[in-house]
Amino acid sequence: MRQITPTVKHLLIINIIVFIGTFLLGNKDLFYGLLALYYPLSSNFMPWQVFTHMFMHGGFQHLLFNMFALWMFGTAVERVFGQRKFLIFYVSSGLGAVALTFLVYYIQVYPMISELKALGFSFDFIREVSSLNIISDQMFKGEILVSKLEPLMTSYNYNFNQLNGESFRMLFDLNVKSNGSMVGASGAIMGILVAFGMLNPNAELMMLFLPIPLPAYVFGICYLLYSIYGMNKNLGNIGHTAHFGGAIAGLLVTILIKPQIIDENLWVIILMMFPLLFFIINSKKRIF
Repeated sequence: MRQITPTVKHLLIINIIVFIGTFLLGNKDLFYGLLALYYPLSSNFMPWQVFTHMFMHGGFQHLLFNMFALWMFGTAVERVFGQRKFLIFYVSSGLGAVALTFLVYYIQVYPMISELKALGFSFDFIREVSSLNIISDQMFKGEILVSKLEPLMTSYNYNFNQLNGESFRMLFDLNVKSNGSMVGASGAIMGILVAFGMLNPNAELMMLFLPIPLPAYVFGICYLLYSIYGMNKNLGNIGHTAHFGGAIAGLLVTILIKPQIIDENLWVIILMMFPLLFFIINSKKRIF
């Protein structure tokens, strides 16, 4: 631990303090409501969450894996970038994760909002429906939405008969898509992983589930492809879109900070661009 770099050390300390404080200083839900990142249609969304969510974690294992990766790869990257540039890089990767997540969210929800508005429902009404709590036993329930829709529609002078099966499904989908939250440094960590692979392409790394040493750039490409697969299949309670967004930002910011890497490791950059091209080509099918 004596070799740890200053910015990585401070980031580790901040993440650990926030994690401990979340569980020890009273109301855990209050901290998540204020500091986790919610989608723009949610009544819990606040602008500062695009930064604060990077220092929140959902559990000890989530924190442990992210902080281990930050120490393992971030120390090497900071030695190349320097303290100030590494901090800029770290935050930029985290914001890249937010940007892609919100872009995909916008592409998914905008057509539904437009169609509902065309049916005569106001944006304020749509936003209130999106913020309703319709979760029971950790599942979104259509019957709860029905029970809460009737008084809400009355307050807006709407008639429940205005809804058909398709418009009700859109309101339900909007609620589901808008009531999730995002926490963790994973987007920034993915940026660090990509930067490490670009700076040290031949360093050997080993996946936990595949005990075969892989060059760092191959490891990075594999994880990018896994993120795309996870987005397509909605695997687990994992922000695959955020991971991929952080990786894209990490790749671009690495080139901006160290442009000579284009001459030094152009082949690595080209290989790492393939998952990005694959994502773009398949984005219409994946998003819609």
